[in-house]
Amino acid sequence: MYDRTLLRTAAAAKGQHNYVDLSDHLKVAQSTAWRLWYGKNTPSVATARKVEDAYGVTLAQLLQQATA
Repeated sequence: MYDRTLLRTAAAAKGQHNYVDLSDHLKVAQSTAWRLWYGKNTPSVATARKVEDAYGVTLAQLLQQATA
């Protein structure tokens, strides 16, 4: 399950405090950034690569095991 907390924490550490900042930094559509920022979708592999390059956060770190 995608956990947006780590992404938002990493972005805030670089001075990015909203999805528009995230969109600009990752060079993705604002709609994509909004979905990531608010936890509506799991990032695609291509977007996850951009997150890793920008923030050093891997896809594995963004995905948490859902607890039953």
